Amino acid sequence: MVDRINRISEEVRREVSNIIQNEIKDPRLPKMVSITSVNVTKDLKYAKIHISVFGSDEEKKNALSALKSAAGFIRREVGQRVQLRYTPEMHFELDDSIEHGIYISKLINQAVKNDENK
Repeated sequence: MVDRINRISEEVRREVSNIIQNEIKDPRLPKMVSITSVNVTKDLKYAKIHISVFGSDEEKKNALSALKSAAGFIRREVGQRVQLRYTPEMHFELDDSIEHGIYISKLINQAVKNDENK
């Protein structure tokens, strides 16, 4: 059962990513939007989609509102592409883990440079 949910989550992630990159023409949506993960509930009614947006806080907020307004379209497209009895309702959330990782990496590099200079 867990493997099936994971496979469905991965398939939904792949299709949502394709839809966002190729089909949504919203000007609020920047080019650098990536789907970091998708969690589909066991009953397949909901999908929590974590997105990462490279840009300012304003761009992140705009991208999130654009995706929330396009959620019905994305759900319909996923329903046509993935053969499921029930297409999950899409909920989008910002994921700052990539930016946090870059920040931590910078801190580590600075610490290493400081140690080498001593």
